[in-house]
Amino acid sequence: MNVVVLQGALSSEPVVRELRSGSVVWSFEVTTRDGEGTASSVPVSWFDPPTPLEWVSGDEVVVQGAVRRRFFRSAGGTQSRTEVVAEVVLAAGDRRKVTRALERARSVIDSRPTATRPRAARVEGDG
Repeated sequence: MNVVVLQGALSSEPVVRELRSGSVVWSFEVTTRDGEGTASSVPVSWFDPPTPLEWVSGDEVVVQGAVRRRFFRSAGGTQSRTEVVAEVVLAAGDRRKVTRALERARSVIDSRPTATRPRAARVEGDG
């Protein structure tokens, strides 16, 4: 199961690129904070967003998607990057849409098959 939900602020302006395939990808970082206030920056890629949005640095967003590790070649050889591939990015203040996105993510988690544990072998003489 690979489901991620992040809430935080955009660390910088999104970078928009058009791929050779004609798809558009938005790349940005979301800064999240834990209960003690420690900040973590999470790279996010969003392929073919539904409409052109005007996100700016500092905007509070909620991202629902999946973790992906991407490999690429650079001058130093093969490198990798772990990022979140967004399915949905919403303004954190739009509580109704955020609630629906969280419900969809939960339904994905709830629909996963239940793992079965192997039964212990019964030993002669056990009651």
